[in-house]
Amino acid sequence: MTLLFILSMLVFTYLVYVLLKPEKF
Repeated sequence: MTLLFILSMLVFTYLVYVLLKPEKF
């Protein structure tokens, strides 16, 4: 479960980064 939790956090952070940085998309 810990690994899945970490992966989920990474994915969430990545999505937030993409949303905050649409210019680099």
